[in-house]
Amino acid sequence: MSNDTRNDDGLKALGARTEYSDNYAPEVLETFENKHKENDYWVRFNCPEFTTLCPITGQPDFAEIRIMYVPGERMVESKSLKLYLFSFRNHGDFHEDCVNVIMKDLIKLMNPKYIEVAGLFTPRGGISIYPFANHGMPGTKYEQLAEQRFAAHQ
Repeated sequence: MSNDTRNDDGLKALGARTEYSDNYAPEVLETFENKHKENDYWVRFNCPEFTTLCPITGQPDFAEIRIMYVPGERMVESKSLKLYLFSFRNHGDFHEDCVNVIMKDLIKLMNPKYIEVAGLFTPRGGISIYPFANHGMPGTKYEQLAEQRFAAHQ
């Protein structure tokens, strides 16, 4: 990607010195134009080192966050996504809340055709929690895809 393309899309994080937020920071998310919006295709991100804090005890929780989406007009820029996910590090939220907040923030940011977010949290007290949330554009085949994938989710 040339600097001209990055500047045309208004991207600030990519190629810049990395500044980490001390707390939840959806404002760091950036998008760029999907140059293949006529195509349906999957984009998948894995964040195997996601951390957040238990809102009750303040103890750290660790997870792999998996994000898959079918882009619409805009796509999330990966470095800004990394900074966004890192911003949960000192943020206290339950596992289920983290997954839903991430999904809702990405929907608000880029209005994808379809998106799903899964959290594979490591055990605490002998129990693992794996929350899953998904969304398809209402009134489209992607809404049906969301229903199908949700029903088939294990």
